[in-house]
Amino acid sequence: MRRALAVVGLVVAVGGCGWMPLKRMGSGAAALERADDLARGGAWEDAVEAYGQYLAHHPTAEDAPRAAASRDTLQALLDARAEAMRLREEAARMREEMTRLRDELLKRDTDLVRVRQEAERLKTDLEKLKQIDLKLERRR
Repeated sequence: MRRALAVVGLVVAVGGCGWMPLKRMGSGAAALERADDLARGGAWEDAVEAYGQYLAHHPTAEDAPRAAASRDTLQALLDARAEAMRLREEAARMREEMTRLRDELLKRDTDLVRVRQEAERLKTDLEKLKQIDLKLERRR
């Protein structure tokens, strides 16, 4: 039991050191840190811009590939979010159009029923007129 606790304690102590962020040194470290902070804070548009500025001023820095990857990832996320919003709006428009078309179809179905009833009534009237015409001809 003690051995298990000691192993857990050692893992936590060593693992905790691995999670401690290392302070960046070198040119542009503050700009990259600012971009990372913006990204963590959810200000993705600003973070993309900050990464772009960092890369413009420090294209050969050691962290430039990571900054470019972060910038590209955030930009892809922003593009996907914009596309999702566009698709959501399009789906809402399509639902409205579908509702309008259903209403129109219902109206046409109602009109069709009315026209069929009228046709049936006229057919019945025509048959009555034929019968009357036949009776008149027989009397002559």
